[in-house]
Amino acid sequence: MPKMKTISGAKKRFRKTGTGRIKHKKAFHRHNLGGNSGKKGRGLRKTTMVHPSNVAQVERMLLM
Repeated sequence: MPKMKTISGAKKRFRKTGTGRIKHKKAFHRHNLGGNSGKKGRGLRKTTMVHPSNVAQVERMLLM
């Protein structure tokens, strides 16, 4: 059986923290932000943890 390959798109989008949790950057912060409040724009700068219901999927993509 051939080796399993990591999904390249997942490598670029997710990082593992020191405690083993997975973090990612928030969506909707690329363009068309003019109609949004500054508070929303600042909130989108931050990274956040992957939702517990999606952790297994992301780990499978990263082959952790």
